[in-house]
Amino acid sequence: MFKPLVNLFFPKICYACLNVLEDNQNTICTSCRHNLPVTNFHFNNNDTVVKALYGRAQIEQGTALFRFEKKGAVQQLIHGLKYKGYENIGFALGNWLGGELKTLEHYNTIDIVIPVPLHKKKLKQRGYNQVAKFGQQIAKQLHANYKDDVLLKVTNTKSQVTQKRFARWQDNSTLFTVNNLASINNKHILLVDDIITTGATMEACIKVLNQAENIKISIACMAIA
Repeated sequence: MFKPLVNLFFPKICYACLNVLEDNQNTICTSCRHNLPVTNFHFNNNDTVVKALYGRAQIEQGTALFRFEKKGAVQQLIHGLKYKGYENIGFALGNWLGGELKTLEHYNTIDIVIPVPLHKKKLKQRGYNQVAKFGQQIAKQLHANYKDDVLLKVTNTKSQVTQKRFARWQDNSTLFTVNNLASINNKHILLVDDIITTGATMEACIKVLNQAENIKISIACMAIA
């Protein structure tokens, strides 16, 4: 009886459309799940994500769950995840994408899932890395290890949303470092982030991860702009 009363006064909402969820729904309503702009890159062997890094970073596989559209439902989801504390969005999206990736041979060779890190000051301010639960759920689905202590962000930066491509590349070129390289030697790594735009952040992360010996890197994001 207590749970129905809670739902009556504090109804659960879909974080994509903000409508009230049915009793059998969680985080994202059925309608939004069917209408969100999924890419299906990983099913269609589409190399859009690979092309975003062409000539700058070598990756094995690359995918994104959604296409990012300004003022769309995907932006609503990522904004809620990053700025409103709705961490269960990351959990839901990681479960969604991870469930699809585990059906594909290329992604079943993943050994370690590594999130793009936040600087310690921003992490303290926000209280969590918005891609942590996303990465953890993908790792769980792929039976891979999740490691957030290898790739570190050493310089705090302002939001890159309004910066041009060259400015983003400049800012990202020395932002990251790696710790305990031996733990990723000879591994296939899946690098995860929320959104890929110019690819500058991924490029910078891949550059420092490549200091390890004989590694392969694939990437997966919630969305691609």
